[in-house]
Amino acid sequence: MQPNHPLIALSIGAAIALNSVGTASAQPPLPFNSASSLTKGSQSEEDKSNPEYPLAVMQGGSSFEVVASPTVGAPVAIPLHQFQSSQSVLLVQAQDTSTAQAAPDPAPTPTNPTPTENLPAVPRPDAGNSQPETDIPTPAISAPGQIDSAPEYLNAEPNLLLFPTRPEEVELIGTQPITLQQALELARRNSRELQVAQLELERNRASLREQQAANDPTVQAGVSLNAVENQNQGQTDVFGRPVGNQDDINVTLGGTVQLDYNLFTSGRRSAAIRAAEGQVRLQELQVETTAEQLRLDVTNDYYDLQEADEQVRISRDALEQAERSLRDAEALERAGVGTRFDVLQAQVDLANAQQELRQRISEQQISRRQLARRLNLPETINIAAADPVRVADRWGLTLEDSIVLAYRNRAELQQQLVQRDISEQQRRAALAALGPQVSLSAAYNVSNLLNEDEGFQDNYELGAQVSITLFDGGAARAQADQQEANIAIAETQFADARNQVRFEVEQSYLSLQANFENIATTALALQQATEALRLARLRFQAGVGTQTDVLRSQTELTRAEVNQLNAILGYNRSLVQLQRSVSNLTSSNLAETP
Repeated sequence: MQPNHPLIALSIGAAIALNSVGTASAQPPLPFNSASSLTKGSQSEEDKSNPEYPLAVMQGGSSFEVVASPTVGAPVAIPLHQFQSSQSVLLVQAQDTSTAQAAPDPAPTPTNPTPTENLPAVPRPDAGNSQPETDIPTPAISAPGQIDSAPEYLNAEPNLLLFPTRPEEVELIGTQPITLQQALELARRNSRELQVAQLELERNRASLREQQAANDPTVQAGVSLNAVENQNQGQTDVFGRPVGNQDDINVTLGGTVQLDYNLFTSGRRSAAIRAAEGQVRLQELQVETTAEQLRLDVTNDYYDLQEADEQVRISRDALEQAERSLRDAEALERAGVGTRFDVLQAQVDLANAQQELRQRISEQQISRRQLARRLNLPETINIAAADPVRVADRWGLTLEDSIVLAYRNRAELQQQLVQRDISEQQRRAALAALGPQVSLSAAYNVSNLLNEDEGFQDNYELGAQVSITLFDGGAARAQADQQEANIAIAETQFADARNQVRFEVEQSYLSLQANFENIATTALALQQATEALRLARLRFQAGVGTQTDVLRSQTELTRAEVNQLNAILGYNRSLVQLQRSVSNLTSSNLAETP
């Protein structure tokens, strides 16, 4: 009888099973497993007695296989850019491989399942290990391709200066499960950091309008009313003594309209306008950078929450295994074939599993609050991850294409070029102070002496002024030298940013490759660890194995589950980091131009 080899297949609508002589037969696709059984690492009693083990199928967009080697169990390497997966891949459930035979046709599945038919339940913390909360109902999860908007009650508090003063105002009263897309939508709506960047952009646009106003003349108008008292000497008598004094008050009403225009500024005005335009462009790039970084941070926080949920599930499974081992050890001790030492070992392992579960639940709550803080949610609402752990979409570019695309798209590189241009314009504006300045002026004046009936009198003035600075102590030249240094700094920072961009792309791409290959490896290891634990229990129950073997197998199974979780989430994190490294994403698709 030839040995059987586990196979993990990714195909379009068909599963491939190998029988004992190596022939392949087409099978209908298997439905996705629920989140409660993902990477379970154990089977029901009926599965253990059944010699038929269906393959774990990962649905995808094209033919793809990762086949375990018959001798060493290593997966066949597949180039990453050839991985075609338009659908997400769920965590692969461990299958028993000890006595696998040719797999018969599995029961047919519905051709067109409802959109929510196989969607998993949201992981929940144990009620006894966390504060009680009320689950807020969420809309039904839509079919693939349709994204439900986040509920309006998850919007941020509009009053920016409001802060709670009573405990009930900060008490968590409910938990709202959200998807990753909903989390990204909430981040765009609620992020204070992004709002600050947009406000700074509006400020820079106002500064640009201020500089552009220098292209227009300045018009001023004024009205004046003046009263002047004149003391006139009166008549004198024959002895030369004054007979009396006469006071004369002149009241004058006047008006002025003046126009001034800087006709020629040696390029200072145009340089200032271009520098202000550069500041606007610089802030636009900063808004893009902030949005891209926000997308990365929110996605990583969501993956951290998914990891915390799965760690809680794995810890619960480990606790169940520890309880089962303790029951087996106590049963053997009562039967007289076990030892007290085995019972003590099982009790210690159970206590360790309980402590581990409590710690994982604590980390789960922390991950929830971290994501809630990032999304700037209301004080009284907690959140949970509604998406199951899946392998994210493929990356269809080679490393070299990714690097070139990052050079073209990264806002950080463009920011250094814009900063260099701003410094150049500011250098020109500084040197323009040494050039000639030509200005024109025109004024129209009217006046009326109100205590006389002479009416209004008017006049106008026209003038031109030419000025040049002969000596300013070297101030203008020093300002120009400062801007030349800023130009050199921007060029140096551009070169450094270019190297950093390349490193980020390479780091993310290589990590993506490693985690992609580890997904198949960890799935195989999980199957092997599950079977090893089953055999260790059978040996212990038969009296030919030790409790140490069982405990070691339990530890290896938990490690295999964690390794598979790390491989899948590591792939997802590497993918989103690679997307951030390339940047300029529109609905998760790469745009053609920055």
